[in-house]
Amino acid sequence: MNTVIGSKIKAYRKQKGWSQEYVAEILHLSQSAYARIESGESQSWSSHIEKLCEIFEIKPSDLFSETVINQENNDQKGGIAINLGIINQLSEKLIEQYELRLKEKDEMIKELKNSLEKLSK
Repeated sequence: MNTVIGSKIKAYRKQKGWSQEYVAEILHLSQSAYARIESGESQSWSSHIEKLCEIFEIKPSDLFSETVINQENNDQKGGIAINLGIINQLSEKLIEQYELRLKEKDEMIKELKNSLEKLSK
């Protein structure tokens, strides 16, 4: 799965005419960490899926569409179910990340309110 997604990410990058260094810089990664994403050696692409979709101007489903087709074409039993499971896992991971961001936002609001109260006294 990582190899297929990595290949798609690489294809989108090349389609834009960008270097690995350029995309790595946008993602705040080292070039070698980004290269591992493209080669399928790393799963960290899932942490950067929003930004990848933004910079390549694609939808998350675009990263998975070929995967389903490839597995169907290879007559692998359960290929679609496997991909749906992966999509569900990614969805859960994104939800966790959003929940963490919301918690951080709430904490920041609380701190700012406390600071405001101290200043108004």
